[in-house]
Amino acid sequence: MMLQNLRAIAAIYLFELHRFRRTLMTGLLVPVITTSLYFVVFGGAIGSRMTEVDGIPYAAFIVPGLIMMSMFTESIFNASFGIYMPKFTGTIYELLSAPVSATETIIAYVGAAATKSLIVGSIIFLTAHLFVDVQVAHPFAMAGFMVLIAISFCLFGFILGVWAQSFEQLQVIPMLLIMPMTFLGGAFYSVQMLAEPWRTITFFNPIVYLISGFRWTFFGQGDVGIEFSLLFVAGMLTVCIAIIAWMFRTGYRLKK
Repeated sequence: MMLQNLRAIAAIYLFELHRFRRTLMTGLLVPVITTSLYFVVFGGAIGSRMTEVDGIPYAAFIVPGLIMMSMFTESIFNASFGIYMPKFTGTIYELLSAPVSATETIIAYVGAAATKSLIVGSIIFLTAHLFVDVQVAHPFAMAGFMVLIAISFCLFGFILGVWAQSFEQLQVIPMLLIMPMTFLGGAFYSVQMLAEPWRTITFFNPIVYLISGFRWTFFGQGDVGIEFSLLFVAGMLTVCIAIIAWMFRTGYRLKK
């Protein structure tokens, strides 16, 4: 039975990765072009006027924010689209009637989406080295943080994919909520640069804690302590897992 379950997880996982391979060039080329444009605009134009932030060269300072911004959107898109398509085509019923548990289904879909997100994040990290010399103070912590972020936002994307009843709804949260919160979350500036009361208000933005924690792995410093960032990630993981468990237990928008 265990072998059967492992085969089921592998089958779903590889199917999702195969879909990624079909759009491999687009999936890899877009992050490279986007990152290059961000470095030209922010690193070049703005960086020429604001050379350093907290003693860090501005072009290097924005690298963690760029990686996080791309991983947020990629994780949500891949995970939400991955589970929404079976609902859209009707194959979700085959999945629900198959001898595959909810846990195994989540591992397969979220694992595949997280893998794609980590690939994109790694490509952006490598592309950044073409423009600036980025030193990573805590490389293992950086890798671990990327994995945690990928899994957390893929779980969130999975929830969004189950909740969505149209392709338009799939785009509502990423476009109207995640992207603005990322830009306002210190991706391209330090929160400490803001004047009151905007500085205090910004700390109510959860994205601040994620970008700050990831920036700490690069430079050993951030807008908030690393312990608060890890606490928020742990909380997000717990909440997302609880919501998904409730969805499978009740069949919320799965069996309709």
